[in-house]
Amino acid sequence: MIQTALRVQVWLIGENLDGSEQFRPQKGTQFIPYSQFPPRMIRNNCCTYSTTPAMVVPKTLHNMHSCENWLPRRVMSAWRVAGIVHALEGWSEHECGDTVLDMEKVWSAAIRHGFCPVARV
Repeated sequence: MIQTALRVQVWLIGENLDGSEQFRPQKGTQFIPYSQFPPRMIRNNCCTYSTTPAMVVPKTLHNMHSCENWLPRRVMSAWRVAGIVHALEGWSEHECGDTVLDMEKVWSAAIRHGFCPVARV
């Protein structure tokens, strides 16, 4: 029996990723954006592109239809959700430099306020 090793690469990418850089990884690479804007999908025939992390807005939040034109209605980028949750919780800390809030604390608060994760848009 011959075993083949499947090596899938994952690239975390920002908005400054240009076309030539997208051809550096091997076929089958998964691109995951951490930036506000999604990347231009140049290699979508042989690589996978994830969407910008996003959450569904709770039905109790009114007059919230669309924030980004690449996401469906009532879905917003996780970074916007974090700002809303920050205000709802009345937190006074601000993330800056090496100071980052406890991820579990922020995630739990977002879920508690009715935001739901979007696996794939």
